[in-house]
Amino acid sequence: MRRAIFPGSFDPLTLGHYDIILRGITLFDELIIAIGINAEKKYMFTLEERTRFIKNAFKDQPKIKVLTYSGLTVDFCKKVNANFILRGLRNPADFEFEKAIAHTNRKLSEIETVFLLTSSGKSYISSSIVRDVIRNGGDYTGLVPSTVIVNS
Repeated sequence: MRRAIFPGSFDPLTLGHYDIILRGITLFDELIIAIGINAEKKYMFTLEERTRFIKNAFKDQPKIKVLTYSGLTVDFCKKVNANFILRGLRNPADFEFEKAIAHTNRKLSEIETVFLLTSSGKSYISSSIVRDVIRNGGDYTGLVPSTVIVNS
C-alpha cells in the first residue's frame, strides 16, 4: 500500500492545501493529513477547529484520514507505516526550504518526499496571509474551503 502523510499546522486549511490534497490522493492509496502539534507555536484556531475544518472538507474522500502528531515527522511516518511525505510548493523559496527538510528526513529514515506544485491560481495563498486577512476583518472565503468558518 502506498501511504503518504501530508504534514502541516493547517492554521487554517487553505485552498492551496486543498488543491495539493485532492491531487495527492490520485498518487497514493491512502493520504493521512497529519496536523502537527507544536507547543511553542501560537495558533489562531484550536486543534479541534483545525481537525473539524479538514474532516468536513474531505468527508466524502475514503482515502483520506486526519490524525494529529507531535515530534519528528519521520517518527510519525514510521508509527503509521507511511513511506512518503507529500509537500506542496508555491514558489522557489518553498522549494529551497522544503529541499533541506527532505534531505534531513531522508538522512534520518527511508522516507521519500514527493513534491507537487500548487496550481497557479492558488500559489499566492498561505495560511499566514489568510490569518492576516481574518485578523483584519477581510473576506477570507475565496482563500479557504467552505468548511473553514470563523466565528466572530
